[in-house]
Amino acid sequence: QVQLVASGGGLVQPGGSLRLSCALSGSIFSTYTMGWYRQAPGKQRELVATITSGGSTNYANSVKGRFTISRGDAPNTVTLQMNSLKLEDTAVYYCNAQRLARSYWGQGTQVTVSS
Repeated sequence: QVQLVASGGGLVQPGGSLRLSCALSGSIFSTYTMGWYRQAPGKQRELVATITSGGSTNYANSVKGRFTISRGDAPNTVTLQMNSLKLEDTAVYYCNAQRLARSYWGQGTQVTVSS
C-alpha cells in the first residue's frame, strides 16, 4: 500500500524560505510522477509543481522562479524548495504520487507566510 508522509511546513516571514519533503513507501518510487499541490482557505486545491520519473518538471506560473521541485535528494523522497515566499503562498501543501490511473495523497502540511 502506497503511503506518503510529508514534512517541513511551518511559519515564515515574507521573503523567507521553507523546504518541504515527502517520502513514499510501499511501492517503487522511481515509477511515479510526484507532485505538490496546495489548498488555501476557501479555495480549490491547485497544482504547485510536478516532476516525472524522468525528471521533467512543471510549475504553476505563480511559483515559477521561486520554487524548485526535485527527487532523490533522499531515498524515495520528493522535495519542494520554496524561496521568496509571499503571503499568498499560505496554504496546506499536499504531496501527490501518480502512476497510470492511480493517484495517492499525503496528509498535508501547513505553510503560513506572515509578518
